[in-house]
Amino acid sequence: MVQADSPAAAAGSGQPESKGTGRASTLRGRLEPWLDRRRGWITAALAVLTALLLGFHAEVPNAVGNLGSLLETFLPWLGLAVPVLLALALWRRSAVALVAVLLPAVVWLNLFGGLLTDKSTGKGDFTVLTHNVAAGNDDPAGTLRLLNGSGAQIVALEELASGAAETYTKGLAAKYPYHVIEGTVGLWSSYPIDGVSVVNIKIGWTRAFRAEVTTPKGPLAVYVAHLPSVRVKFDGGFTAEQRDVSAQALGDAIEAEPLRKVLLMGDLNGTMNDRSLAPISSQMRSAHGAAGDGFGFSWPAAFPMARIDQILSKGGLRPTDSRVLAADGSDHRAVAADFRY
Repeated sequence: MVQADSPAAAAGSGQPESKGTGRASTLRGRLEPWLDRRRGWITAALAVLTALLLGFHAEVPNAVGNLGSLLETFLPWLGLAVPVLLALALWRRSAVALVAVLLPAVVWLNLFGGLLTDKSTGKGDFTVLTHNVAAGNDDPAGTLRLLNGSGAQIVALEELASGAAETYTKGLAAKYPYHVIEGTVGLWSSYPIDGVSVVNIKIGWTRAFRAEVTTPKGPLAVYVAHLPSVRVKFDGGFTAEQRDVSAQALGDAIEAEPLRKVLLMGDLNGTMNDRSLAPISSQMRSAHGAAGDGFGFSWPAAFPMARIDQILSKGGLRPTDSRVLAADGSDHRAVAADFRY
């Protein structure tokens, strides 16, 4: 009889490990890093911070360098943090980080997901276009071809240099028999223009005016504006004080407009997310936001990163389509929209 404590008995008493037990052990080994709560906390914290910046961007103060407005100008681009954070979470094999990355993804989709679909409902009663043609435009002939071929009945131009104003007036005369230029902004129309008055946006020279355009469907108050530029400076942050003062003045003028149907076209040097444009955006709606497809970025022309060229309306004008045109000799891209009266 073999003793239990003999080497032979010891060797024979062990049971072979089952395949199921081996698979479970392997699975536990693979899941162990993912379930380790000590992993991925930096990535998770960055994901939560991104979600907070997206969701509470209005709480970021403007007191220092107008950081809130700077964030809001490029807010959609904050979504690029999501795939980067996702890659980090996968690399760290952290379930905590993966769950955290869902937060900025959901908030971003809530803010901008609606822009990813085409909201156009077809042709309207008339088409309008606005374009900062740039004082240093190196191809005004190409810009004229773009404008004349756009199909727009009402065209607003900004940053008209003194010598270029005559070029555009002559080049657009055949298609647009009515026009007005005030300072460095102008309006061309295939419909009659009347009731022109300069809008004082408190910069010391003329960059905004109001006109009444009589369409076949009825009159419109059309505002053309080029708000002051903003700058990002190393020592001063996002300098936008003059733009903000002008935005308030323009908003006050539009609020006092006696005509019900109102259009605003121009380079506002700000996006619809920028709180500093609230005097305007709180009473008007963006044609692109209502009827566009995609983000509609218009500046800079070579690689658009923000939509600072705007077409806004109120008083029952219904945008049916909005689009960004091809690049020309300007550092901005023209934007156009169709409206039903």
